[in-house]
Amino acid sequence: MNLNDAELGKEYIVSDVKTDGDEEMESFLFSLGCYSGEAITVVDKQKKTLVVSIKDARYSIDQELAAAILI
Repeated sequence: MNLNDAELGKEYIVSDVKTDGDEEMESFLFSLGCYSGEAITVVDKQKKTLVVSIKDARYSIDQELAAAILI
């Protein structure tokens, strides 16, 4: 299941990040602290974005990035 399928307010553990070889996307997600074994929570869902909490910080990510984050 990917992050787009997550319930609001529930903490999940990132199981994998599938970027299909897109090094820029992988590097960006890693810089946010989003990698295997890290806790992540969806705080809010908008039309085309998700607000997520990673390591006590909040980020707005689009659905393409959310689809790459497996939980």
